[in-house]
Amino acid sequence: MAEHLELLAEMPMVGRMSTQERLKHAQKRRAQQVKMWAQAEKEAQGKKGRQERPRPWKEAASGRPQKRVLFPPSVALLEAAARNDLEEVRQFLESGVSPDLANEDGLTALHQSCIDDFRDVVRQLLDAGAEVNARDSESWTPLHAAATCGHLHLVELLIARGADLLAVNTDGNMPYDLCEDERTLDCLETAMADRGITQDGIEEARALPELHMLDDIRSLLQAGADIDAPRDHGATLLHIAAASGFSEAATLLLQHRASLSAKDQDGWEPLHAAAYWGQVHLVELLVAHGADLNGRSLMDETPLDVCGDEEVRTKLLELKHKHDALLRAQGRQRSLLRRRTSSAGSRG
Repeated sequence: MAEHLELLAEMPMVGRMSTQERLKHAQKRRAQQVKMWAQAEKEAQGKKGRQERPRPWKEAASGRPQKRVLFPPSVALLEAAARNDLEEVRQFLESGVSPDLANEDGLTALHQSCIDDFRDVVRQLLDAGAEVNARDSESWTPLHAAATCGHLHLVELLIARGADLLAVNTDGNMPYDLCEDERTLDCLETAMADRGITQDGIEEARALPELHMLDDIRSLLQAGADIDAPRDHGATLLHIAAASGFSEAATLLLQHRASLSAKDQDGWEPLHAAAYWGQVHLVELLVAHGADLNGRSLMDETPLDVCGDEEVRTKLLELKHKHDALLRAQGRQRSLLRRRTSSAGSRG
């Protein structure tokens, strides 16, 4: 709750930022979130370890058998990697634990070590066959993490091991989009040039997620499936298309009567998602198809309330002004029609 309130408090400041400043702010926020999660995970495991550590002397006195606390392999491996415990990580891997085990957010030990700049652990995980292009729940790869943090030597290592330079996360960003360190960015761009990656190739890679979504939608339509079925966090396909800026996918969904009023677990409608993620073209498309500009979330927020992008905010205000003017005009027409009807009845 505290983080949510903090984000709400930041929105006026973010609204005054340029697009580039907002991108940098988002990158910093993401890095903070990952760091906070890692710290919380460490503290939680340390606390559990202290609370649940066996006491042989007590058990011997009571005559009860000794007990051992066992954690899932994914938790144990990530915790060891987060402590930079090279020996414990090696023992886990040699005992058959998969280096690709992930937590509920899809974060692998390789992601964690790239965030924390633990070079030896990264190398050991890769040598054990860890997936260099593993993706977390927001499609961040280890290369995204290393590039964002500016860890040049890790970026070089990941590239040498076949990291995908064109991997696109759920925000539509590639590793080089998120890199602020000049030397690291130069390394990424040089590697892209060495692999013969052109601007056309970059744009094609950016378009792939929407093409995959279009294929999925067509398959669902062909099978007669419900395109409004809720998915993760109650979001529908139209929520996802709106948040991602996928105009073609959203158009296809709207052509097949996808619900504009479907709500996710936070009570957000697709227009809320488009407004929050700054997708101005999707805002226009959804409103043109009848999306409710005054729709309310569980927190009683309208799309305008959750919007932090100045361009999208301006567009929402413009559309709301037009919508309100149209309603007033329709109200005047109905009032005039009623007066005329009343007058004709009186004369009759």
